[in-house]
Amino acid sequence: MFLLLIVGTAAKAADFDFEGHAIVRDDGSLLIGNRTVHLFGIYMPETNRQCRRWISPVRCAERGVLALDFITEGFIRCIERRRNADGSIQATCWKDRTSFDPGLDLAAYLIERGWALALPGAPFEYQAMERIARARERGVWGFPVDSITQPQR
Repeated sequence: MFLLLIVGTAAKAADFDFEGHAIVRDDGSLLIGNRTVHLFGIYMPETNRQCRRWISPVRCAERGVLALDFITEGFIRCIERRRNADGSIQATCWKDRTSFDPGLDLAAYLIERGWALALPGAPFEYQAMERIARARERGVWGFPVDSITQPQR
């Protein structure tokens, strides 16, 4: 009985490495506790900055960052995939993930809406979602992405 309890506890702890309230930074990373977390397998290209004027204080950022900020409420659960040289973490993170609900994969949410691109080492599902977003001309696939050297208007 005691061994069964230990195995059950270990399986539950393996569901995620860490969780907490997430703050979305302007570069698209998350601050969870004292960890800087980059979503694993994606790249968020620069787009023209947008502002949310209906919130206070006004939040201005890239469109992908605002989409991430919009969906990131409550506790976020993450599984660490890699550590970067700067000490930040690459992780797969979910909103509302429980033992009974798979939750919402934040990277998949961004890719599906066209605000992030799947990196070459990303899961197959991310690659497929990117192709669908591209075919549907969603997000960055629906308008030209701003160039870094392009002057702001």
